[in-house]
Amino acid sequence: MEALTDLKAILHSKRANIYYLEHCRVMQKDGRVLYLTESKKQNFYWNIPIANTTVIMLGTGTSITQAAMRMLASAGVLVGFCGGGGTPLFAGAEIEWLTPQSEYRPTEYVQGWLSFWFDEAKRLEVAKSLQLQRVTYLRQVWAKDRDLQQMGFNAADAGLERALNAYESASGGSQKVGDLLMYEATLTKKLYQYAAQTCRVQDFNRNHDNVDLPNQFLSHGNYLAYGLAACTLWTLGIPHGFAVMHGKTRRGALVFDIADLVKDAIVLPMAFVCAAENATEQEFRQQVLQKFTEHKALDFMFDVVKQTSLQAAWGTSS
Repeated sequence: MEALTDLKAILHSKRANIYYLEHCRVMQKDGRVLYLTESKKQNFYWNIPIANTTVIMLGTGTSITQAAMRMLASAGVLVGFCGGGGTPLFAGAEIEWLTPQSEYRPTEYVQGWLSFWFDEAKRLEVAKSLQLQRVTYLRQVWAKDRDLQQMGFNAADAGLERALNAYESASGGSQKVGDLLMYEATLTKKLYQYAAQTCRVQDFNRNHDNVDLPNQFLSHGNYLAYGLAACTLWTLGIPHGFAVMHGKTRRGALVFDIADLVKDAIVLPMAFVCAAENATEQEFRQQVLQKFTEHKALDFMFDVVKQTSLQAAWGTSS
């Protein structure tokens, strides 16, 4: 049996896999974590490469053994129980995630984050910085992604460029987080309109309760991004409650702040592309995860959070 300490170490920022499982049982067998699917005639075991996995989402009809959870924790894999299609997330130890219990994560990043967090002015400066990096990442992804370009997404589109420039300008001049959230909502609405028009999706209206494909895919993809964000924050030792934008009503809102860095660039366009192609939920999930890997979304999250945490000073103390 392979010892837990023999697992090949892969940095979390370089891990490639997120799993969404349903109607199966996750267990430990012969030193590996497997999931078991049952059929009338035969049962099938499938291996989960835990050393290269960031997040496992357990959907409808799933269970997990204590031994499997122990091995996942040893490999630093976050686990979340969720509804069908990956949404919504249910209870866990850290917001909605069952996080490994490790006391040997770095302390410099949480100390750096807290060094500015209790100053409202500095917190606002960090929120502005995250929004600018969010727009920069969107421009980079859309400018080089051939699949999106073939579907008509054009990073140099005049209307899109005006919307992004206006958002950058308005965000930079924001005097409070409420203004920033308002500008963000305006930009997101324009991006929805642009994506719907580009992919010829008729009568789209963003509603989390709607069951049309674009809304389903947006919700599903957002939760995949939340998984990456939660993994980033857990690895760097930063509690999810120290948000800079969304923390008024949700204890774990920092997950949403960090996930926003990549949602508009990848999840949003792919939701409309896959809806236009009438893709299945599994096909959409595979394409989004492929884009996360292709555009190094997890690396980008790690770089931004680390850079933000270690910034010498943010803004001016009020």
